[in-house]
Amino acid sequence: MPIIGVLAQEVDSPQPQKASYIAASYVKFLESVGARVVPVMINQTLEEYKTLFNSINGILYPGGDASIVSSGYANAARIFYELAIEVIYKNLDSRGDYFPVWGTCLGFEELTYLTSGMKLLSKTNTSGVMLPLVFTNGSRESKLFKGFPAEVLDALASEPITENSHGLSLTLESYNNNTDLRKFYKVLTTNSDGKTEIVSTMEAYGFPIYGTQWHPEKNAFEWTRPYIPHSPSAVKTTFFLADFVVNEARKNFHKFEDEEVKKRALIYNYNPVYTGNIFCL
Repeated sequence: MPIIGVLAQEVDSPQPQKASYIAASYVKFLESVGARVVPVMINQTLEEYKTLFNSINGILYPGGDASIVSSGYANAARIFYELAIEVIYKNLDSRGDYFPVWGTCLGFEELTYLTSGMKLLSKTNTSGVMLPLVFTNGSRESKLFKGFPAEVLDALASEPITENSHGLSLTLESYNNNTDLRKFYKVLTTNSDGKTEIVSTMEAYGFPIYGTQWHPEKNAFEWTRPYIPHSPSAVKTTFFLADFVVNEARKNFHKFEDEEVKKRALIYNYNPVYTGNIFCL
């Protein structure tokens, strides 16, 4: 059973024992298809992150509102991104290691920064909207989408069932003008706010690194806003995306040094806090 890290991020008003958070929907998203979750805390040492990297089977960078450059979220994301790429390069011949990285919304934006080294995001009118996806040529046969049933792909292309909560986006023009992004990522889907075409789903060439600017976890597990879709096709999208992420993590054979260390690391050691009237991305 894979164990996937979910990156925490700073809260707006830190208090003792309440300095960071992980939205429950990301945990449910992964658990719904058989994974367990370990929180990846911010502001840990490099050695602590390396030890955790060698213990878990993948990592998810969630949505939120942290800086993609200077936050604890950004620093931890950078370390795991670099470690993931390093192990792939070391094992190109032997195929001995494989560490998937998934970015949702802010996590997607973080990946664009980590790959390019530049802040390439533009303001767009894409906050609190449901949109259909515009698939690029061949993207339905991509690693990410090729396992989806045709009816779910058709629904994604024709129905507004992807929830967007971002005011900044990677425009298709910025992607096309940046050599590092073009070489590293294949654009799978785009969207538009009516004026600007943006990248909404991408996967790396040769690396298990993926990102959606939209929120697949919300469809099945969040009910706080009227623009979160809950149709049958929307909920199926949640589970097929989650299944893909977790199956990628099944290809990784990292493990904790022993059962007790693993038990102490799992998210079940933390008490959830209800934040029903707070909009957590």
